[in-house]
Amino acid sequence: MNRRSFLGASTLGLAALARAQQSSAPVPDAIRALKPMTAGVEPITLDERRGRIEKARRLMHDHKIDAVFMERGTSLFYFTGTRAAQITGLVIPAKRDLAWIIPASQALPDTIQMGGSVASYPDAGAPIAAIRQALKDHGFTTGRIGLEEQVRFSIFDGLRQEILAAEFVNATPVTAGCRMIKSKAELALMQRAADVTIEAYRAGLTTLREGMTPAELRNSIAAAYRALGFQGGVSVSFGKNTAFPHGSTVPQTLHEGDMILLDDGCSVEGYQSDITRAVVFGKPSARQKEIWALERKAQDAALAAARPGATCESVDAAARKVITDAGFGPGYKLPGLPHRTGHGIGLDIHEWTYLVKGNKTRLEPGMCFSDEPMIVTGEFGVRLEDCMYITDSRVRTFSKQSPAIDQPFG
Repeated sequence: MNRRSFLGASTLGLAALARAQQSSAPVPDAIRALKPMTAGVEPITLDERRGRIEKARRLMHDHKIDAVFMERGTSLFYFTGTRAAQITGLVIPAKRDLAWIIPASQALPDTIQMGGSVASYPDAGAPIAAIRQALKDHGFTTGRIGLEEQVRFSIFDGLRQEILAAEFVNATPVTAGCRMIKSKAELALMQRAADVTIEAYRAGLTTLREGMTPAELRNSIAAAYRALGFQGGVSVSFGKNTAFPHGSTVPQTLHEGDMILLDDGCSVEGYQSDITRAVVFGKPSARQKEIWALERKAQDAALAAARPGATCESVDAAARKVITDAGFGPGYKLPGLPHRTGHGIGLDIHEWTYLVKGNKTRLEPGMCFSDEPMIVTGEFGVRLEDCMYITDSRVRTFSKQSPAIDQPFG
């Protein structure tokens, strides 16, 4: 079904639209008609990853950190492009080559082109000795060693007992200092992820029917993602359960007049989307329209406040003011806005930094955030979420905002 017919039918209500489209076919027509959106996806280049390491080294110099250690995860992928299972960790020295930590029975994958030395450890043992040796080989028996934020406590505890003369510090100023600012290539991947998510949601909503369960709608949207060529997921809530920001395990079925909340996204070359849409199954009530319009006003206020040089907390305050001025809250009190206005997004769906009270970090070009103030009433919840990125002079969104409660896709 094309966009025009979907929007044109909105006056009939999503319930009538879905009933008109029910089919005995195991795959709904709207999903069967989807085509892969994989063409033109450009992975991050080796040169860009090398540039990231050089930026990390500049930040290490600024923060007086001699080396950074990270385990396998999104930060390691960010700097090197590998998620290889045989890689235990990586040492990035401020001035020397990389040092890879791997089990003795493994070899460095041929796909890794970053260079560097290898420190290994017995398969049945812990990697502490190998990490210590890699640091020692690079001259770090003293000094300041930064640990990436996801390093396990057991690794930290072992290292601080083995290298008594070193000081272990938080490496977030280095890792987040790099990852918070997205390049054009990263923005392009996040744009594709957002485009795919919108198409999956659009197709999934055509499968709505009376009595449907959240799992059935999740399965429809998952099938749409597969047809589009990507893996994605969605959190689905109906009715009163939409008042819980991250859903509920209480069993639900869909009924006429229910609010529907869809939230989540997909990954393109590791880069995430995160989009929430709030619609009504059938004809929305006056109360649902009122709260939906207020939510959209709060989302707009955050967008208007998000400018280079503004603080993160000022963006949160702008959205929250709209909601509190309407009589909700104050603060995080319910009914009202129960969580921060937005989070950073990139390789992790939630990453540094956050649009929340107390965060005085100033917005810079290349930063990316969700914009998702939520209004929780005693009857239902409404959240509209579109991710945005800061440019030299303004803010742009990866997805078009919903123009109306019965027009979720702009």
